[in-house]
Amino acid sequence: MNPFTYRRATTAPEAAAAAALPGHRLLGGGTNLVDLMRKGVEHPETLIDVTGFSQQIELTPGGGLLIGGAVRNSALAAHPQVRRDYPLLSRAVLTGASAQIRNMATVAGNVMQRTRCTYFADPAASRCNKRVPGSGCDAQGGFTRYHAILGGSSACIATHPSDMCVALAALDATLHLLGPDGPRALPLSEFHRLPGDTPHLETELRPGEIITGVELPPPLPAMRSAYRKVRDRASYAFALVSVGACITVENGHFAEIRLAFGGIAHRPWRATRAEAALRSGPATPEAVEAALKLEFAEARPLDGNAFKLPLARRSAAALLAQLIGETA
Repeated sequence: MNPFTYRRATTAPEAAAAAALPGHRLLGGGTNLVDLMRKGVEHPETLIDVTGFSQQIELTPGGGLLIGGAVRNSALAAHPQVRRDYPLLSRAVLTGASAQIRNMATVAGNVMQRTRCTYFADPAASRCNKRVPGSGCDAQGGFTRYHAILGGSSACIATHPSDMCVALAALDATLHLLGPDGPRALPLSEFHRLPGDTPHLETELRPGEIITGVELPPPLPAMRSAYRKVRDRASYAFALVSVGACITVENGHFAEIRLAFGGIAHRPWRATRAEAALRSGPATPEAVEAALKLEFAEARPLDGNAFKLPLARRSAAALLAQLIGETA
């Protein structure tokens, strides 16, 4: 690990100003960044601790919830209003990592975490376009069990590792950002980029911008939500496939549906095609199956992860069947 300096930021504008400086990186819980520093992937000259502000969870005037960027994951999962109104989010957070890591990790850090691709994390022996643009991708033709089946490119087939972000995508969350041009808001579903030819550009964050909070819209009346994660072992493992869903059913039809997947793409995958096909339609297994086939029509499984395609469809169908049953 290279030598670095450390200091604290006490306000969001101070942190944003520091984020614009060369060689400076923001430090929340450090559960991803410090790990990458140890592996030689990240080489910051200065770490700016941003855990001294934005730690509140509060109601918005419209009845939603504003979650500060420095809120710890464990505090988010345990918050009474999150558990009551957004159980999908609480469940997703609790399936991620260990209790010790959740006690350290922050909400903004979780959104910003980088891929857990083994080739990305191995600078000594592996080529990675995300780590060194233009160097190549050793995941292509390599071990691909944990890699993408949707949205990948010849330059990168890594997946986004967050459980929390899948839930936030399904909940229509909005990120609050602060930068040199002032504050702005951006839907979480538009924040993470697909790799294309520039996999090293991972988000729509502008130079000098930071995440100050995450806003959840008010829960819909009679909305049911759930999160399901399929992994190689029962705990402390990243998702092979995960699914988050929110639905409202009226008179046997989907009045509203939001569906998102994890473990299958470079970003949390919002299933907009399936949603459009199901919204206002019958809440039946046949309709769900047809919509999921449409959503995955452009999937490009690899030899090592072809199992993800049927696994994702079956996981989503089972989760939606569970929620439909709860609304009956």
